[in-house]
Amino acid sequence: MSRHPLVSVIIPAYNRAAWVREAAASVLAQTWREFELLVVDDGSTDATLEALAPFRWQLKLFRRRSRRGVAAARNLGAAAARGQWLAFLDSDDLWLPDKLARQMAYLARHPDLLICQTDETWLRRGVRVNKPRTHEKVEGRIFLQSLKRCCVSPSAVILHRRVFAAAGGFDEGLPAAEDYDLWLRLSWRYEVGLVPEALVLKRGGHPDQLSRQWGLDRFRIRALTKLLGEPGLPPAYREAAACTLAKKCAIYAQGCDKRGKTAEALFYRRLADLAAAANVGAASPRPPEDEENSSRPYPLTLTFLAIGSYNLGGRHLRCFTALRTAKKQRKRSHG
Repeated sequence: MSRHPLVSVIIPAYNRAAWVREAAASVLAQTWREFELLVVDDGSTDATLEALAPFRWQLKLFRRRSRRGVAAARNLGAAAARGQWLAFLDSDDLWLPDKLARQMAYLARHPDLLICQTDETWLRRGVRVNKPRTHEKVEGRIFLQSLKRCCVSPSAVILHRRVFAAAGGFDEGLPAAEDYDLWLRLSWRYEVGLVPEALVLKRGGHPDQLSRQWGLDRFRIRALTKLLGEPGLPPAYREAAACTLAKKCAIYAQGCDKRGKTAEALFYRRLADLAAAANVGAASPRPPEDEENSSRPYPLTLTFLAIGSYNLGGRHLRCFTALRTAKKQRKRSHG
C-alpha cells in the first residue's frame, strides 16, 4: 500500500471467509499502486480474520462486534480512508489487475468527472453468463435509467470523497438497495463516466446473496420516497421518480397478494395511487402491522409517517411536502 494513497479501496465483509481472501488479493495485485486497502469485518462469525491473515501487513482491518449491514460497513471504511478517491469492492467480487490503472487514467483525461465506473463480467457459480441488454452500462446523465434499476455497481465505481461525504454516504437504515439509493441521489446531480472495459468479475449465484431474496423492491420504494423529498430535484426528474414509485408499489403489492400479505398489499397499492395522482386528499391504509384496523382510512400525512416507520429516516415529511406542492402546481396550471 502507498504511504500517501490517492485511492482508498474499501471491502465490506460478513461471513465471506471463502471469498474475501480472493477479493483482497485482487486489489493487492493492482498494477497501479497509489492506494490503500481497508477491509471492514461486519461482525463475522466465520474464519474471515484467518483468511485475511496472509495480508495483515498490506491492509487495514476494522472489526465490528456485531453486524450492522453493508451500508454501515462501507461508511466506516470511508470515514477511515485517507485517499481523495473512494473505491469499493464487494467481498465476493474480483478486480482485474489493470482496473485502477485504467480508471485513474480515464479520470485524468476527464478532470470534470467526479464519478466513474468500469464494465464488468458476470459469473454464476464460476461460469460466465451473458448480461441482459437492460444491464448494459451507461454513462453521462444516467438518472432516468437509474430509476428502473441500479446502473452503478459498487465494485466498479470510483468517486471523489467530497461527493460521497456531501451525500451523507450510504443510507444505513436500508438493509438492501442502499446502492440504488445512493446512485439515485448522486446521478441527478453529477455525470457518471464509464471505462468500457470489463475490469470487474461480478460473482453471483451463491446462497447468501441478498439480491436473490424476494421483497427487495420495498427498499427501492423507500429510496424513491426519500428522493421525492430532495428540494432541488428538477421537475422532470421528480415526475419520472413519482411514476417509477407508482409502478414499483403496484408490482410489489401484487407480490404481497400472492403471498397472502393482504394488509401490506393494500398499503402499497394505495401508495401507488397516491404517487400516480399526487392526491393528498386521498385516504390510505393503515400500516401492515395494524391488521385489525387495516381497512380504516387515514390521511396521506400519516401514510408517509408510516413509511417513515419502515426506516425511511427523517425525509418522509419532505416527500409529503413535495407531493403537496406538486398538486398545488397542477391546480394552478389547470385553473
